[in-house]
Amino acid sequence: MYWTLELASKLEDAPWPATKDELIDYAQRSGAPLEVIENLQEIEEDAEIFESIEDIWPDYPSKEDFFFNEDEY
Repeated sequence: MYWTLELASKLEDAPWPATKDELIDYAQRSGAPLEVIENLQEIEEDAEIFESIEDIWPDYPSKEDFFFNEDEY
């Protein structure tokens, strides 16, 4: 399983919280790339409820990661 920013971003608008099956269904209905669906299928926790993409890919960058400290300039 591998995630990239582009692949993970396909799940930003998913109906969180969601189960693995709900995320797979969402990915299929929204036309996400096959790699997203395959990554979701590889998740071992079938019954777990995921609160956000960070539960699936802990390294997913948050919006704060893209802001620069304006006071420094």
